[in-house]
Amino acid sequence: MKQIRITETVLRDAQQSLIATRMPFGDFEDILSEMDKAGYYSVECWGGATFDSCLRYLGEDPWERLRKIRAAMPNTRLQMLLRGQNLLGYKHYHDDVVEKFVELSIKNGIDVIRIFDALNDFRNIQTALEATKKYANERTVASGCISYTQSPVHTVEKYVQMCKELKAMGFDTICLKDMAGTMSPYEAETLIKGIKDGVGDIPLILHTHCTTGMAYMTITKAIEAGVDVIDCASSALSNGTSQPATETMFYALQQYGIDCGLKEDVINKVNDHFKPLKQKYIDSGLLNPKSMGTDSQALVYKVPGGMLSNMIANLKDMNALDKFDEALLEIPNVRKDLGYPPLVTPLSQMVGNQAVVNVLMGERYKQISNEIKNYFKGEYGIAPAPVSKELEAKILGEGGQPTDCRIEDAKRTGEDFQKAKEALGDLARSEEDLMSYICFPDQAKKFLEERKAKEENVCTYTIEEA
Repeated sequence: MKQIRITETVLRDAQQSLIATRMPFGDFEDILSEMDKAGYYSVECWGGATFDSCLRYLGEDPWERLRKIRAAMPNTRLQMLLRGQNLLGYKHYHDDVVEKFVELSIKNGIDVIRIFDALNDFRNIQTALEATKKYANERTVASGCISYTQSPVHTVEKYVQMCKELKAMGFDTICLKDMAGTMSPYEAETLIKGIKDGVGDIPLILHTHCTTGMAYMTITKAIEAGVDVIDCASSALSNGTSQPATETMFYALQQYGIDCGLKEDVINKVNDHFKPLKQKYIDSGLLNPKSMGTDSQALVYKVPGGMLSNMIANLKDMNALDKFDEALLEIPNVRKDLGYPPLVTPLSQMVGNQAVVNVLMGERYKQISNEIKNYFKGEYGIAPAPVSKELEAKILGEGGQPTDCRIEDAKRTGEDFQKAKEALGDLARSEEDLMSYICFPDQAKKFLEERKAKEENVCTYTIEEA
């Protein structure tokens, strides 16, 4: 019997795409032990924007969150999304920081590390791969990820060559990450057949979104073409800018005689847990109807789900939600000027934010973000296609040239950790605390200060009561 495995995304990308990663641990804690019985290929529960969101919005320690999930789900592969040299932030980190982050991720419970670079510049995922292999245990899987997009320079031949490179680098699996849900059924069939023919038997994973309404058709054609694993979300938090529904795909594949390895009664119980949560998010305004619908215009502006929900949240905060459609129309222009980068974190946020600024300012590039400036300086990698010469000259000056994206002293050891120790003092109790600060210094320090104050208040209260 043919087998297709399913990765469950409800704890990470589904909630990131629909509610901007605002789901606290307490909302899903009670269902974790049941999820552990489902038979998923893996549960994506960490990485992406979860780390930042825990510190910035939820008042949670992301490392403790991971440890709690691991303790409640001992039998299931836990998966994270890692942005290569960017880790979970928005800049390149030194190699020793990348290595330590991967070591701590595995130590705290991660099994599958899905590693990507926003520009598919594979130099930027080499260190993370080497660290994954160095600290691997019997459950560790290093998954090389390609950020999928369409443009004049992104062809089937190009993607097949990328897959060959990932296999040669030593990745255990390859994931096609269609973050905007723009991969058509035809493209899925053609691309996956091309990869299978050109690369061989390395397990191939498809990650897509329902943003444009094509995901179910696309996944079906991908399965027919030979894909091995698909990403799905428990149906209460599926569709819209999220992934296809786990239960729906399970039901459909059963009729084709395809085994998913899932237990139907368990995945239904999992979904029953998230149904009232969905309603709570809708009632509170956290889940915006725009994120739940189908928008075929995404086929034009290539916007991934997380980017869409963040744009909505940001415009809402600025009382400028009426500019949403205009900002979407501006995105393809900015993307072309940047050499057609795939719209995935951090590039999706950079392009989306610049498009919003262009619209709000009433003039294109009147104000340019530091991230876009750094992109043109070459700090993020090599652009897939030539960038706008006019914009390049505006940022770098006439005749200015970008530098190599790799940090010159990438191999230096310990300096970032020493600075973190000096900045945090007794606030830091572990390597994990230091790593949180290195990745998100302002948010981590604030969280650690609040943690200390809360514990001191509890101690004072206890003494007075006694």
